[in-house]
Amino acid sequence: MAGQSVKIVSIGAASIFGRGILADVFGSPEFNELDTTLVLVDINREALDRIYRLGLLMKEHLGSKVKLEATTDRLEALPGADYVITSVAILRYELWEQDFRVPLAFGFKHVLGENGGPGAIFHALRNYELMLPIARDMERLCPDALLLNFTNPEPRIVKAISELTNIRCVGLCHGVQSSREGVSEILNRPIDELEIIAGGHNHFFWVTKIRDRKTGEDLYPALRKRILEDPNCPQAPPLVKKMVEIFGLYTYPSDDHIGEYLQFASEFTGVLWHYGLETKRVPRDGLKPEPWPYEDYIAGRKPVDQELTRKTGEIAIPIILDIELDRKRWECAVNVPNDGLYIENLPDYMVVEVPAIVDRDGVHPEKIGPLPDALAAYCSRQGVIQKLLVEAYAKRSKNLLLQCLLLDPVVDSVTRAEKMLDYMLDLQRDFLPEFK
Repeated sequence: MAGQSVKIVSIGAASIFGRGILADVFGSPEFNELDTTLVLVDINREALDRIYRLGLLMKEHLGSKVKLEATTDRLEALPGADYVITSVAILRYELWEQDFRVPLAFGFKHVLGENGGPGAIFHALRNYELMLPIARDMERLCPDALLLNFTNPEPRIVKAISELTNIRCVGLCHGVQSSREGVSEILNRPIDELEIIAGGHNHFFWVTKIRDRKTGEDLYPALRKRILEDPNCPQAPPLVKKMVEIFGLYTYPSDDHIGEYLQFASEFTGVLWHYGLETKRVPRDGLKPEPWPYEDYIAGRKPVDQELTRKTGEIAIPIILDIELDRKRWECAVNVPNDGLYIENLPDYMVVEVPAIVDRDGVHPEKIGPLPDALAAYCSRQGVIQKLLVEAYAKRSKNLLLQCLLLDPVVDSVTRAEKMLDYMLDLQRDFLPEFK
């Protein structure tokens, strides 16, 4: 895969990941020696023009030699690509609001409605409609390229691409990084002094090991003690704390994320939608659209500064450099099929989140051993939903979609589930295939 030149294609370049990808590429001087081209792709021409102009400013400021291109047509961008980075959605907040509010209206007390819970089934189906055509175009135009995906629901997307195309796909998320930072803050220890291993299901993974890098001392007892005894413990909101109390392991430090996979989460989080009007004051003259945060830079009202060019900590660009430079570097979390039983008591067909070593031959997931039985059972259920949802999509089977809904832990009525399924398939029919 590594060669004399590197071509990176970023699809959905005007998304929330756009600035960060520019900063991570232009801020990595290693790319100057690799004859690198970065191609920005977005179907929104106006947004693409903005992010392209922002990229030119950042490139000049950082003195990068990377060639920057932009197009609204991915078919122009994909030929010759070595890496494709995806972050795509359609009418994200409008449809996400339906994903949350409709199941709630049918009596299902889910949390967030994005990656788990009944609403996430429709989120996944809509994004299959976006991501699978991209992967199929890659099969024709750059079949050897590595797809690095940020599009949610992460494991369900990776599962679909792995099952229904021949493209190599790795899913990326900063959740494990956030948990590692949480452990560091709770223990009041620099993160580089700690060995922290985590694995499980994306947004529902478990920190399985915390050790002092120098001495090998097990620091988990100290972490549990602080979480359970300190009412002001940072990075341990109520549901996270309860999970540590019951199961003994620390998970993603955000109640609404882990709560998507738990039937009792709403006891801790409530059922407000964080992005809805119920959480915002409405001024008398009405709400105004959020301005693009980087407009002042491209308008020349603000000089390029460290805030604009700061690196993200996301690992898509580091993974590319790991491969191109054969760095044999350890990365804390990738989403990949569990076909090597990287978590030995989870199904081999499910997509899991585990650490990996990355070198010129690609991404090599690491085995982290088994999860505790109860936590493995929670995660395994999500694995079955992943599998059935892809099968439902491929067969256009409404019955299999219903099975997915009934497997979700918050769905407690078959009658209401059937009605909700019919309602959502009709409500979002412009964004979904027809199911029979």
